[in-house]
Parts: sequence; C-alpha cells; structure tokens
Amino acid sequence: MRLVKQLVCVAVVAFGGSLAVGAVNWSAPLTLLLGFATAALTLLVYAWIVRRTEKRAPVEVERRGAGAALGWGMLIGFGLFTAVIANIAFLGDYRVDGWGSLSGAVVLLGLTAAAAVTEEVLFRGVLFRIVEGWLGTWWALALTGVLFGASHLLNPHASLWGAFAIAVEAGGMLAAAYAATRTLWLPVGLHFAWNFAEGGLFGTDVSGTNQPQGLLHGVMSGSTWITGGDFGPEGSLYSVLAGIIVTTVFLVVARRRGNLVPSRRHRAAGIDRAARLAQ
Repeated sequence: MRLVKQLVCVAVVAFGGSLAVGAVNWSAPLTLLLGFATAALTLLVYAWIVRRTEKRAPVEVERRGAGAALGWGMLIGFGLFTAVIANIAFLGDYRVDGWGSLSGAVVLLGLTAAAAVTEEVLFRGVLFRIVEGWLGTWWALALTGVLFGASHLLNPHASLWGAFAIAVEAGGMLAAAYAATRTLWLPVGLHFAWNFAEGGLFGTDVSGTNQPQGLLHGVMSGSTWITGGDFGPEGSLYSVLAGIIVTTVFLVVARRRGNLVPSRRHRAAGIDRAARLAQ
C-alpha cells in the first residue's frame, strides 16, 4: 500500500498546485510564487509520507549535498538542451527573431519548478524507486519510462512519436540519473534546466504544451524529425540521441558504484547460492 499512499499524497499536492497556477491566469509574480510553493510542498509531503509508510529517513531528498547535486543537474540539463538546439540551428531549422517576453520567462520559471519537482517525485521518487525494489533497475527503468512517456499523450500537441521520445530521452535518462546518484536532486535539476532552457530561454514548445513566450522569440522550421514539429524539440532525433548517450553514461556510473538493483528473484537466488557455498 505504500506505493498507493505515496502516489496519492504527492498527486494531491501536484493537482492542487496546478489548479492554483491556472487560477492566476499567467500572472508572473503569482505563478512564480505558486510554482515554487508547489515544489517545496511536494518535497515536504513526500518526505513526510516516506517516513510514515517506510519508517526511514528520506535520504533521497535530504538537504545535505542538495545544492551541489541540484547544481550539477542544472548544468547537465542546460548544456544538453543547448547542444540539441545548437545542432538544430546549425541545419538552419532554428532561428531567433528577437526578444520574447521577460514576464513570460518568469511565468515559465515558476511552472518549470513545479513540474520538475512534482514529476521527479512521482515518477522517480515513488514509482521508479519502489518498482526497482520489486523488479530490479532494468525493468523499473523500462516500465516507468513508458509510463512517463504515456503521461505526455494528454498534452495538446502530443503524438505517439513524442511520447516515445519522452520515454527514451527523459524517462530513461532521469531514472538513470537517480540510479547513479541515489538522490532526487540531480534529476530534479536536470529536468528543470532542460525544460526552462527549452521554453523559458530559447522560446520553443515544451512537450506539445501551450505556454507563454520565453525570453527569446525562437522559430522552428524544417523537418519534423529534426525540429520535433508541434511537440517541440523533445520530439527531435537530436534529443533522443542525446538522451540515449547520457542515459548510458549514468547507467555505467550506477554500475561502477554498485547501484544497480537486481530483481527480488535474482536476489533470492544469490542468497541461496551464497548459503550453499558457505556450507
């Protein structure tokens, strides 16, 4: 039942935050305030329900080392998306037509903070972590990646390709980031910086959603395979390739650190084998 209890608690906060943000009609200061408040409350509620249901300290969101992990995640996320958009621009499929909207960028800052934290807590903190304990890292990576991609099918300009791209480049990469570090701070920082760079800075569509204009007035044109079309650059082959590369790196790090978790069946087999050898 801990999976259900944790999902419900975090989902209630996420849903309430979404309703509150929608009610202020893109007001920059209020959206910024409510977005960060939703993020903070999500973390507090997650820590509380983990303590209640698992009788342990929620070390994956502990404050010690949070700043460094968050910073590294943001550096990776911003650098990764910048590399993607630079490659698209090199082909002539992205250009900047002047400045966009400062207030729009502030709105997106609040929205991105709320989305990055709530989604990471739900999909990596609850779903991936608990499923990994049952089925092992590899199955948890695949299953939660598919669920994360499928959740984006509800977006206005969603497509099956877009959902697949999100499952691979985000669902897989962010779960691998958690597996490598065993902290939610790095995937939160990566998620936040990628999304804010995408919409808030470079002014492109984010996962097919309708959002305010970012700091730059970015214009995409050309092949949908390169630009991602109406879904945005997350539907680009460049994003998928970048996600696969970084996911592989994180999984190599996780393996070297001994952070890959076998399934319960394999753990039981390992214990039996060790017991026989000890006899």
